[in-house]
Amino acid sequence: MLDLTAETPISLAAATKLIPPGRNGKRCHLSTPLRWIFKGAKAPDGTLVKLEAIRLGGRWMTSREALQRFAERLTPRLDDDPALAPRTNTRRQRASERAAADLERLGV
Repeated sequence: MLDLTAETPISLAAATKLIPPGRNGKRCHLSTPLRWIFKGAKAPDGTLVKLEAIRLGGRWMTSREALQRFAERLTPRLDDDPALAPRTNTRRQRASERAAADLERLGV
């Protein structure tokens, strides 16, 4: 949660200026941080990470610190042991079929 006593709130328009340009050098659109607030973005481990924000009057506000925390939670840890990627439905199905065949072959 964004703490107004410890962090300086900035408008989402100001936040878009802090986000580096994307494809073709285009600046971040105002809808992007709004989407991050409401829907979030997927982290490398598959969890959903939302941008911390607060509503003041009729405006949404965030902070530089909240943007930093958001970016850190989305960035994969390259120095840690590599985590196993979640299996796709196809791989899970194939593994299940192999296990069933192995059990049948063993008579279980």
